Amino acid sequence: MLTQRARRRRLWRRSAPALAGFATLMTGILIITLADQVHRAASDANNPTPAQWLVIAVLALVLPAALLVARAVGRVENDRHRRVFGALAVVVALVCDVFVGPTSHPLADVATTLSFVALVLILNGLGIGAVFGWAVRLTGQRLASVGGLVTRSLPVVLLTVMVFFSGPVWSMAASITTQRMAALITFMMLIAIAFLFTGIHDQVSPLLRQSDVHPTDTAALAGTPFESMPDPPTGYPLTRGEKINVMFVAVASTVAQIATVALVTVVIFVALGLIALTPEVLADWSHHGPQRAAWFGITLPVPQALVHISLFLGMLTFMYISAGAVSDKKYRTQFVEPMIDDLRLTLVARNRYRQHVEAQR
Repeated sequence: MLTQRARRRRLWRRSAPALAGFATLMTGILIITLADQVHRAASDANNPTPAQWLVIAVLALVLPAALLVARAVGRVENDRHRRVFGALAVVVALVCDVFVGPTSHPLADVATTLSFVALVLILNGLGIGAVFGWAVRLTGQRLASVGGLVTRSLPVVLLTVMVFFSGPVWSMAASITTQRMAALITFMMLIAIAFLFTGIHDQVSPLLRQSDVHPTDTAALAGTPFESMPDPPTGYPLTRGEKINVMFVAVASTVAQIATVALVTVVIFVALGLIALTPEVLADWSHHGPQRAAWFGITLPVPQALVHISLFLGMLTFMYISAGAVSDKKYRTQFVEPMIDDLRLTLVARNRYRQHVEAQR
């Protein structure tokens, strides 16, 4: 909707929610690292220690906590306060790096954190950050429907339980390298996204040609800067880049909703493995493979084979739901159609904004 110049304004203020969420994740990693040290000092092969229960709880809650913190900072209206929150978030992340960073190299951890801050600013400047934030808000608004999606995917979850306790799958998860597993996950995700793109493109195509104005649009835009702007006599045709942007928004929001279910599946299987499988069983199934998983330089207090198999099962769930989203009429009614209506309203607001900008020249 906005011009490139407008997207580059007030980057630090707009980046504060993402930085606050990142600081929450870093705090969670700090807690997990300290709890894991306590667990190894008082390890019990047969029963989980309180420190290990804390690790499981933090692994399950750290991502929702990060989203809640980011949302709370995003609701702050005062520009100065939001800039302060962004600065405090960076300080908290750097403190976590220095004292108990994800790796054993504090300087590398600090450099990674600063690189992430720069990446957030760049993505917000390009407008990708706004698209991601919109997808997260859309998912949150339809959280109850996401719960229904989890229920409909329960059969495949039950099927993957049998895969979870399969010896050959554990042998694969133990022997495969992290790089090869990342390549496998990427390949499976690209196939699933291709399914989604094919199904969503047919429904979004009418918007790419012309966004119709509905009588309820004025009421829907009430309280926004576009409320008092009149509709132009004719719409402003979308450029090639804007058409790509619309498709990206549609696919990204759908992927975010399905990824929420897949992430829940991953967390369930990680928790299941930590609770149900003793260290001896894990060592036997994984052929005495690495007992600590390492992803992107971050060492996790979870066996590497357990992380690999949980991610594999999570991606199977992702692919299953993505394929069903193309043909499931109920899913389209709950998720795709409301998202397309939001996109249409956004394009109506865009046409008003473009006419307003031309009138001021």
